[in-house]
Amino acid sequence: MNKLVNDTVLDRLVKEDADEAVVASALELARSAFTAWKTVPISERSQLLRAVRSQLLNHMDEMVETIAEETGKVITEAIVSEVVVACEVLSYYASHAQDILHTRSVFPGLLIHKRACIRYEPLGVIGVISPWNYPLVLAIGPVATALAAGNSVILKPSEYTPKTGVLIAKLIARAGGPEGLVQVLTGHGPTGEALVRSGVDKIAFTGSVRSGKAVMRAAADHLTPVLLELGGKDPFIVCKDADLDRAARACVWGSFTNCGQTCMATERVYAVKEVYDIFLDKVLALTARLRQGNEPGDDVGAVIHEGQLGIIDSHLADALDKGARVAYGGKHVDVAGRPSIQPTVLLDVDHSMAVMTEETFGPLLPIMKVEDEDEALRLANDSRYGLNASIFAKDPRTIEKLVAGIRSGNVCVNDVMISYGIPALPFGGIGDSGFGRSHGPEGLKEMSHLKSVAEDRFGLGREPSWMPVPSWLSRAVKTGLRLLYRPGRAGLYNSTGQPLYVNGSRVES
Repeated sequence: MNKLVNDTVLDRLVKEDADEAVVASALELARSAFTAWKTVPISERSQLLRAVRSQLLNHMDEMVETIAEETGKVITEAIVSEVVVACEVLSYYASHAQDILHTRSVFPGLLIHKRACIRYEPLGVIGVISPWNYPLVLAIGPVATALAAGNSVILKPSEYTPKTGVLIAKLIARAGGPEGLVQVLTGHGPTGEALVRSGVDKIAFTGSVRSGKAVMRAAADHLTPVLLELGGKDPFIVCKDADLDRAARACVWGSFTNCGQTCMATERVYAVKEVYDIFLDKVLALTARLRQGNEPGDDVGAVIHEGQLGIIDSHLADALDKGARVAYGGKHVDVAGRPSIQPTVLLDVDHSMAVMTEETFGPLLPIMKVEDEDEALRLANDSRYGLNASIFAKDPRTIEKLVAGIRSGNVCVNDVMISYGIPALPFGGIGDSGFGRSHGPEGLKEMSHLKSVAEDRFGLGREPSWMPVPSWLSRAVKTGLRLLYRPGRAGLYNSTGQPLYVNGSRVES
């Protein structure tokens, strides 16, 4: 472990708020580390990711205990939703970064006497601002993609989960990460703002819509590009032919895992009238069986802090004032010294209520009866968010209609929240849920500069269009265009859209 990321230094960071001077110093070191790291072959960068995965497994107990301590989530959630997904993300990019980032030749179209290619090159220093609800996996994703693409990283974890952020930096240092390659700076809002304004080459931010807008405003001063993964108000549609047992289990887990503090959580349910009563009975029976606490066998943990509990309480009170009723839960509880609230099922809800329109980020499950799938789709799209959606149905035509019609960056069919656990799938939202993509090839390219290269193949003395322009050029171009694009022809492409020529040689259709 290098001298600047040893355990003593990192542990001290937990108690400190990095100011502008500290951020500037970190940026200088990160730029120095980037100069060397960008020349490291992708295969060796992949080896570092595998080594980080090994360190995570070696120190899994410490990581899980730290996450549970800082967030209040149960141990099982910390293992399954954090460590498992983190290992998958590290494995995916270690295995696929080489293929995703290789220089790609493209067909030059009419200019068949040219070569054309796309290169993927690192951006520089990536600032990662990660949230408290999944402090490991929502930090390791952008960190891993940044490293695989050849960048250095400055990580600013949430002020509520600084120990987890520091532990991530320890794992990378123990895996052999060079000095300054990944630095962690702890602190509150001013630290994050200082990082955004520091002149880093990109910001990857995960958090609330309000904070995301503040990040964009601060980033505008340097025209710093941003990747924003913001909130969600994710709909859950239960169709008349759904497997109700599976749908109910998915609904309860999707709403109450991590005490509802998940951007992809089930935050509003639309069940068609034919199955509403049966579905509701199943949800209530499952909810009644949940165990809330911080013991290994418990199902639901705690709300992160009293501020978040206040938001949850305000949504609950607003719903009750407007005619909703509590079918289960609704009471405050103490979970290992943390004020929290029971998993709560709400009925008689509508879109006049904040609980159906604003992100709650807590264990409130509002269920609304709808006339049919068309009404469910209309209400699902009646939102400024668009992160994730779940659809439960059997008819392929219904599924296709809803998948195609729903306004969302991600859709789970007969499942819930699982898309984030598939690292090959790009993840991100539309509308107030943000823009840009993490995971998949797109996530790696987000951390890259795309450089287009065009090259002359033959070294001719001049091009026909260069000045002085030949007198015959206009007439020849007109004739050529009419021949090339006459009705029934696709120019230099065949009927499937593939080029007819590669490197000057005709390809058989």
